[in-house]
Amino acid sequence: MNLSAIQATLKERNIDAWLFYDHHHRDPIAYRILGLPETLMVTRRWFYLVPAEGEPVKLVHKIEAGHLDSLPGKKQQYAGWQELFEQLKTMLAPHRDLAMQYSPNNFVFTISLVDGGTVDLLRGLGKNIVSSADMVAQFEATWSDDQIKSHFAARDSVDTIVEAAFKEIGRRVRNGGTREHEIQQWFMEAFQRENLLTDDPPIVAVNKNAGNPHYEPRAEHPVPIREGDFVLLDVWGKKNTPGAVYYDITWVGFVGKSPSTRMREVFEIVRDARDAGVKTVVDAISGGRPIAGYEVDRATRGHIQKAGYGEYFIHRTGHSIGTDVHANGANMDDLEIHDERQILPNSCFSIEPGIYLPEFGVRSEVNVLVRPKSAEVTGKIQREIVTI
Repeated sequence: MNLSAIQATLKERNIDAWLFYDHHHRDPIAYRILGLPETLMVTRRWFYLVPAEGEPVKLVHKIEAGHLDSLPGKKQQYAGWQELFEQLKTMLAPHRDLAMQYSPNNFVFTISLVDGGTVDLLRGLGKNIVSSADMVAQFEATWSDDQIKSHFAARDSVDTIVEAAFKEIGRRVRNGGTREHEIQQWFMEAFQRENLLTDDPPIVAVNKNAGNPHYEPRAEHPVPIREGDFVLLDVWGKKNTPGAVYYDITWVGFVGKSPSTRMREVFEIVRDARDAGVKTVVDAISGGRPIAGYEVDRATRGHIQKAGYGEYFIHRTGHSIGTDVHANGANMDDLEIHDERQILPNSCFSIEPGIYLPEFGVRSEVNVLVRPKSAEVTGKIQREIVTI
């Protein structure tokens, strides 16, 4: 745990304290930020208060009294519920505004982990509960210099593999045929050679399957790839090194001499929407203007809506990227949630608009890395449908 960084963040945001609370590992964010072992057997409630100034305070049950001993601060203990209530009241007395893993109206549901009853209890003590969402983003979704290097290393490998995959699809189609899941397995073999890890295998989706954003190829349901097919590849991976972060892209191609006019039209709308989102970020960061995730979604989605395909863009524009492919920073989202979290320096996220039709779907995904005064797309940018 980086106590000085947490306290500096609280002061910067004018919040009295950050109150961490858990029972039965309901809040994995707390364990990661505080550096607690996830193997702890937690059968009783614990609280850890980090004030903006001064010494932290621990409140633990007497039968699990050592659970927070690795953390700095003075320890208080309880057994009965009356004792817990009184200890909590005393512990929080100097503070009014408390940050917790809470989101008003459950907007940022990945952060909204504290239960309603606990919020009721604390409000009954006169406390104002505020969201820790932006602070969580700072501690969980901003990258060190080494992590940035690991992203570019993953980029170099993944971009090369994706380019080779389109060639491999073409070679196999013209030499006896292939199936979606076979190409997926080809990817996993390439990942092993390149020392890449992934939480799930990449998506290889043909024709109508490309119209399902979370389609999964299955060996037990083989789908052939043939001449004249539209192919979507969604590929994410990170280097197999400590602290490495993901690179996550989506490209599309056509098996044959030339995609249809309809395919090109839809791709170009998605491509230009993607570029509108990127430009919104680049212009804001270079101009020194704070920008929230929902603004990027609006710019991207607005282009697709103007083209008449709004109903076919059914997910957020992008997600935060970190050591997990979906991290806890700002998402580019004004559809599933109104994400007001700020895009922070040294954070990275995807911009991946899509149009999903019954006969085929198009998604074009890039990663955007934000620095203190600039932003950049970190990998190759698809400008036209790949001819396979």
